[in-house]
Amino acid sequence: AMYFRSCNHLVVDDLEVKDSMQMHVVIASCWKAAVSRLFVTAPGWSPNTDGIHVSNSREVSITNCIISTGDDCISIVSGSEFVRASGIYCGPGHGISIGSLGANKSLAHVSDVLVEKATLVGTTNGVRIKTWQGGEGSAERITFQDIKMYNVTNPIIIDQNYCDSKKPCSEEDSAVAISDIRYNNIHGTSLSKVAVKFICSSAVHCDGIVMQDVSLVGQKGAYLKCSSVNARVITPGFNSPYCTADM
Repeated sequence: AMYFRSCNHLVVDDLEVKDSMQMHVVIASCWKAAVSRLFVTAPGWSPNTDGIHVSNSREVSITNCIISTGDDCISIVSGSEFVRASGIYCGPGHGISIGSLGANKSLAHVSDVLVEKATLVGTTNGVRIKTWQGGEGSAERITFQDIKMYNVTNPIIIDQNYCDSKKPCSEEDSAVAISDIRYNNIHGTSLSKVAVKFICSSAVHCDGIVMQDVSLVGQKGAYLKCSSVNARVITPGFNSPYCTADM
């Protein structure tokens, strides 16, 4: 694995990173990092092998990378802002993820993230925001746009009540606030019947979710569903599946 910490004006370009036992490339506490043309591979069954992991970093660009691992292709966690990922091929793996955030009732902040021009093939998730129950802080001003998905199990998902337990956890009275989330021009196929899932906290609702020009279909063109709980969803124009504001 490659671990970059407390770097300013970092450039990582044109490398192949293969079969790390854990995260392949970590950008931690960096300012102005440019990551491009990486080819990151690990077996699809290998756990905790995130492709590129961004933590507590500002002004990070990730461009034109091919990532095939057993965990998140890209994960962006607390303290990160002004992160742009563009031209990403992801699959297999767990998709592109904001989080997880707020573990062990911690304070977490992520803002101003743009994920665009991505292709996801055969991933467990497509674009995901995941926060733990009982955390605090915010995930805001996050945009996913111009994305193609092929045979993705959970194409669009927000899970504000994440709980790492086989048994259901009782809901906490605090949560990482999720707001100003945009999904624009996302097309493709879903392996599950519920292609869009917004699972939000009853204590701190998801607010300002905008879906525009989202078109996802099932196997053999089957129509799909959206599940929205405690989320304020705005849907200008045509979207499929259609989501309503469950507030």
